[in-house]
Parts: sequence; structure tokens; C-alpha cells
Amino acid sequence: MNIPDINLKRIVIIGGGFGGLRLAKKLSTQNYQVVLLDKHNYHAFQPLLYQVATAGLEPDSIAHAIRQIFAKKQNFFFRIAQVQSINPETQILSSNIGDLHYDYLVIATGSETNYYGNVNIAKNAMPMKSIPEALDLRSLMLQNLEAALLTNDLDERYRLMNYVIVGGGPTGVELAGAMGELKKHVLPHDYPDLDIRRMNVHLIQGSDRLLPSMSQHASDHAFKYLEELGVQVWFNMTVKDYDGQIITTDKRPFEATTLIWAAGVKGTLISGIEGDGVVVGGRYSVNEFNQVKGFENIFAIGDVSLMMTEEKPKGDPMVAQVAIQQGKLLAKNFENLKNNRALIPFKYKDKGSMATIGRDKAVVDLPNWKFAGWFAWFVWMFIHLVSLVGFRNKMIALMNWIIQYFQYNKSVRLIIRPFKGRHGDETDDPNLF
Repeated sequence: MNIPDINLKRIVIIGGGFGGLRLAKKLSTQNYQVVLLDKHNYHAFQPLLYQVATAGLEPDSIAHAIRQIFAKKQNFFFRIAQVQSINPETQILSSNIGDLHYDYLVIATGSETNYYGNVNIAKNAMPMKSIPEALDLRSLMLQNLEAALLTNDLDERYRLMNYVIVGGGPTGVELAGAMGELKKHVLPHDYPDLDIRRMNVHLIQGSDRLLPSMSQHASDHAFKYLEELGVQVWFNMTVKDYDGQIITTDKRPFEATTLIWAAGVKGTLISGIEGDGVVVGGRYSVNEFNQVKGFENIFAIGDVSLMMTEEKPKGDPMVAQVAIQQGKLLAKNFENLKNNRALIPFKYKDKGSMATIGRDKAVVDLPNWKFAGWFAWFVWMFIHLVSLVGFRNKMIALMNWIIQYFQYNKSVRLIIRPFKGRHGDETDDPNLF
């Protein structure tokens, strides 16, 4: 990898997501050499992926080059790499670009789509966990509408215009709301010779309410907003199978050429970190200092880590704020290690949660206040805007949102890269980070 050996201990961070990025920013490179590895050369703001998928934003407005973020940081090195395995005994990790020795290792690989072992769903459904996947989904939706214009087969046209989203968490709800807005306000102008009223957006939820991690107040308002946008919401329904044409559930079938899977995630694990109780529920079991069970010099933060306590037997939620707070604290604890001071245990500070369903439609849960509607939408927009990395990204997103607010004009309805199938020309191995 051409990383120089110097007289400082080396911290290797795998993953440039929210946790890995915050840790790398906060680490002192006067005391450590820091190496960041990621399979992309950019940090993606994942909460806005659904806007890329529904033609609200271009991908470069939610991504920022990692090298640009750390341009002035000394003793810092970044490499594009897919980590294949870790050898804790030799303290060497192997990747597609070579091997690297570490003194401390931080696994911040985040999460990936969880299909719960269903091979057909994994093969035929559309995930949305990365920018390439969001672009694929955008292209597929637009290609389906173009194909619906050309076919004389009414059954095929129905399947092409039927969109089914599985999962009623924030991702599924926000995506369904955005697609409902497209159907109601945008697509009728784009396709005047296609009866967009026949387009259906279905949201399937396995439990009896949307946004189960939020309050009942938020769930009720989210359901009401989706109904206003014409989204069909199905509760207490489980998807069993999907062959690319027919979705099989425990209650009724759906005919659709597009199934979007937002029903769950699991940690992105790396081969080599093994042992009794090390991996629990698809995540690395860590102590209160984020050290992986059984390893003093290997840490895990963010979605890939599971910190179980008596108060939280299932750990903290797999959200960005947990990763950010863990990355920030771990940087402090590395300084404590350097100075032989006691480590500080992690405790998640819940600052609230939110979801947007469309223009003037959002829900916000704060520790002492729950609200919905226009003001909630404004708060959502402000928080996401200031959280974007880079001034340019903030300005582009803001201008897009202003235009869309007054004109309902999602101006990036472009098929730049036609979607050719989930397994057509993929080059990345999904099992590698």
C-alpha cells in the first residue's frame, strides 16, 4: 500500500462512513499515524440516498471526496481498498491492494442490506444502501415508465407501473413519500400520453405501524401523509418470495417488476474476527469502550458494533448519531491510551429522530417534544443541510430544495447509466468492504 513506517503507532480505520470519518477527523496525528481505507473515494451522506433514487438530488450533492476532507492533515493516509480478511495474531489485514500492519484497528464498515436468507429476494429486489444502488433504482424506475409507454400488453404495463417497497422504517417511509410526490405532481407532466393514475406505490410493513422506532404520534402522522400522497400501506404483512414478477406475501400476491427492499440491515463483517460470542446478530459484540470482545487493540463503531447492556439488551439503534458519537469518543480514548489514562465508557445521547414524507410533511421526535407538519419539515431540512459535508454540497442541495418547493420540479430525471440488472456487470464483491 506504500504506507511509510514511522516511529508512531498506526491506527487503521476501515470505512469512511459517519463513524470512521468522525474518528479520523478527531484523531491527533501527532501521536498516531492514521490510515483510512474505503472501497470508494468519497463519503456518502446516506440519509439522502432516497432523494438521489427519486430524482431529487444528483449524487455529487450528497458525496464529498475523502482526500479533500483530509487534505491538510499530517501523518494521514487514505487508500481505496476492499478489505478481505484480518489476522489478529499477526496484526495484518489483507486487501485487494495488498497487506497492511496495524497497531490498532477500528472497524467502521457500517451495514448492508439484510435479506434474512431469502436467495430470490436478494437476487431480484432492489436495495438502496449506496450511491450506485440509488442511481440504479432511479434508472430502473424511469426505464419502467418508458417501457410502459411502448407495450400493448396491459398486464405487463401494470407490472411496470407497480412499485412495491418493503419496510416501514425511515428509509421506506421517506422513499414511499418521495415516489408518491413524483406520481402526484411530476410524472403526469413528463408522461402526458401515459395514464399515471395507474401507477401504484405500495409500502409493506411487517408490524402494525410505521416508524416503529419513533413515537405513536410520528407513526400516525406518517401514515396520514402517505395516504394523502396516494401510497397504499399494508400492515402486518410479510414478504415471502419474489421471482422478479410476482411478490409472494403471507396474505396476497403483488405483480410488480420493481421490489425495493428496505426491510432491514446487518453489519458488514470482515473475515478473521472470530471467537465465542464475537459476532452477535450480524454485528461485532463490543464492550463499553467499543473494543471487540476478546481483542484489546481491535475496535468496532457504528452499525457494525453491538454494545449490549442490561438497559439495552439489543444495543443502541443503527443510526448515524450513534456512529458519530462513538467515533468522537474513541478519538478521546486513543489519547487516553497514549497518556496511560483510564478509558471513558460510551453512553449514547439520543438527540431525537425524524423522517420526512414530502413537502411540508415530516415528523420529529425530540426528547421532550414531538411535532409534525410544516415546521417539522423545516427542521428536518435544516438539520440535514448543515450535516452535509462541504459548502458546495450544502448550496446545491438548498437550491434544489427551494426550486422543488415552489415548482415540484425534480430536475434530475435522467437515465445517465441505464440499469442492466442486479448481477449484470457488477465488479464489486458484496462480501468485501
